[in-house]
Amino acid sequence: MFNFFKKGLEKTANAIKSVKKQNQKISKEILEEMLLEADVDYEIVEEIIYYLPPNDEIQRSDLKRVMSTYFMYENKNLDKKKPFVELILGVNGAGKTTTIAKLANLYKNSGKKVMLGACDTFRAGAIEQLRQWSNILNIPIVASNQGHDPAAVAFDTISSAVAKEFDNVIIDTAGRLQNQKNLAKELEKIVRISSKALENAPHRKILVLDGTQGNNSVNQAYAFNDIVKIDGVIITKLDGTPKGGALFGIARELELPILYIGVGEKMQDLIKFDADQFIETILEAIFDNGEK
Repeated sequence: MFNFFKKGLEKTANAIKSVKKQNQKISKEILEEMLLEADVDYEIVEEIIYYLPPNDEIQRSDLKRVMSTYFMYENKNLDKKKPFVELILGVNGAGKTTTIAKLANLYKNSGKKVMLGACDTFRAGAIEQLRQWSNILNIPIVASNQGHDPAAVAFDTISSAVAKEFDNVIIDTAGRLQNQKNLAKELEKIVRISSKALENAPHRKILVLDGTQGNNSVNQAYAFNDIVKIDGVIITKLDGTPKGGALFGIARELELPILYIGVGEKMQDLIKFDADQFIETILEAIFDNGEK
């Protein structure tokens, strides 16, 4: 899996390496420049430097210790109901539908029976796109027509999954309506009606964020979190951006677990986020001459 992290963060690693000259020792000034180049938030860069020992040269072990503190959020042990219902949120263009397909594929490959719910009825294209993935993956889908009540689709999806004893339900939602008030009402209704189909559903609400947006995605997350309490995030498109350092800010500001990261276009390119491996990849780029 470490190779997946290296592949997904290659552009970020290259941005970090571009700052340092060959065999140059890592001072706090150079570290600051490296981290900013990778889109680590300026305040976080200053914090990291502040908590390092007052040495002229930075030691890898000290930097790892400080960086690790940004990923000490609570990762709740969820009561895995059957079916386990996940509501997927995010703006259009973040890679939400493709991420749903990758997540469904991940569950299917682990032996789970998965059902999809096409609750983005605002866009006809969203329904059709999810249908196509359903056909490719040979996974059942509950869908209706554009303009249909998305909460009713969620209810039907969950009810069908309960009756047929499915393991997982993944529900798509609209990323944008005419205004945020409409979006808020729709998402709140989906959550409310889902719990009528199955107690405490949806069991996990996941926000999909576009990794190419860097720290700008934090504001998006705040907006969705105000509407429905988010349980975790998935970061997409990390392989296409040098802004992988933004994950420090996302983790700190949201205090939510990063569940998965998208590191490519293939179905297998959605991997569980591992903070240790993420930090090791960043450190390897900083200390690229083998320093320990």
